[in-house]
Amino acid sequence: MIDENLYKDYLDFLLKGQRMACSQIVQQLLDRDIDITSLYTDLFQDSLYEVGRLWEYNKISVAREHLATAITEGMLNLIYPRLFEASSNNKNKNAVISCSANEYHQIGGKMAADIFELNGWDAHFLGANTPIYHLLEHVQETKPDLVGLSVSVYFNMPLFKTQLEAVRSDFSQVDIFVGGQAFNWGGINMLKDYAATHYIPSLGILETEISK
Repeated sequence: MIDENLYKDYLDFLLKGQRMACSQIVQQLLDRDIDITSLYTDLFQDSLYEVGRLWEYNKISVAREHLATAITEGMLNLIYPRLFEASSNNKNKNAVISCSANEYHQIGGKMAADIFELNGWDAHFLGANTPIYHLLEHVQETKPDLVGLSVSVYFNMPLFKTQLEAVRSDFSQVDIFVGGQAFNWGGINMLKDYAATHYIPSLGILETEISK
């Protein structure tokens, strides 16, 4: 667990755009040998959720939200040496993780891919705004055990649904995990229409599901 005061300091620095101060806190936690999943869930995920909430209620600007996201992506670079050390070289399963078309918020999908790697999976993260046909081609090529789909902005839900339907139609046997902040505004109920498709609300629950 991350100390509440330390979290508040990090969030304050993040909202002010103070990249160096954020990196010092992250490095401090790494020096304490913090669990990577805890760092992702209790610091990065929680702070970005709060940034998103502030943006939704017009407490901060789009520019401030983008700045916080960019700083957080930069923080992931500090983690990767530890991530590669902790990740197993013996990959028994593989996953393809993708953001929906027109979805440019990719950090949630990127962190999800890292959680897969930490738990012995080979994760292919395709990034933001992935065209549907490119996703389908990659799934056909790699034949993953699981496909993860991320959507952060509710406005993109129709494109996400089209993407989900395409994957489910072309690959009827593959498990599908979906997640992202867009589901806070709706869309979970529609998932019952798609077999072997599961809503994953957080990185912690993701790790529980894939480590079974």
